[in-house]
Amino acid sequence: MKKLIIVDDDPAIMDAIQLVFDKQYSVVGYDNAESILNMEFEMPDLFILDKQLSGISGVDVCKFLKNNVLTQHIPVVMISASPAIQVWSKDCRPDAVIEKPFPIKLMRETVTKLIGGAVRSSSL
Repeated sequence: MKKLIIVDDDPAIMDAIQLVFDKQYSVVGYDNAESILNMEFEMPDLFILDKQLSGISGVDVCKFLKNNVLTQHIPVVMISASPAIQVWSKDCRPDAVIEKPFPIKLMRETVTKLIGGAVRSSSL
């Protein structure tokens, strides 16, 4: 089963994303970037990073992942409530950017496009 890592300090967003993908992928959530920056995780097939994390910007975490030889090939989806995320994220080269609040269908389609898997319809 393919694995997703979500890094978001908003429990509601983390829960929503986990609910969307829990039957299709193995989903692991972190409420801060410490484990990611210390490389204390099992390699996923995709990262979902919030731009606004406690203590560090998700943009900086994305840069770290994209500049690390061990993780640079792993797709990163940046999420943010700020419309400026399109501008801020250019430096870190995410594979996709999604504004919050995001349509569940868009999140599913984006992840499926990046790592595969069937897109299932849902009432979420």
